[in-house]
Amino acid sequence: MAGYRNFGGGFGGGNQMQQLMKQAQKMQEQIAKAQEELEEAELEGSAGGGMVKVVVNGKKVVSRVTINPDVVDPDDVEMLEDLVVAALNDAYAKAEKLYEEKMGPYAAAGGMF
Repeated sequence: MAGYRNFGGGFGGGNQMQQLMKQAQKMQEQIAKAQEELEEAELEGSAGGGMVKVVVNGKKVVSRVTINPDVVDPDDVEMLEDLVVAALNDAYAKAEKLYEEKMGPYAAAGGMF
């Protein structure tokens, strides 16, 4: 067979495959580190000038809710409910932004890790 060359396999040789595997492993480690950072982060959302505060982590898990007693009015529970929702939404928006910062670079991986 004139002109036949052996290129060391269908994937460009074992060395290139090893490099690809190393890159995949490194990406897995970076993703795991980013996920850990998201779990450890504490993001505070607030409403009513800080009268209601909510703390979530980067994965949007609520860890604390603080309500200033001055905002508690038994005749206007709806206002307090609205403040809690607003504080949650504020905290979630911050968590979403942090998530995008940490995990955005890995979006192209398509969840393969």
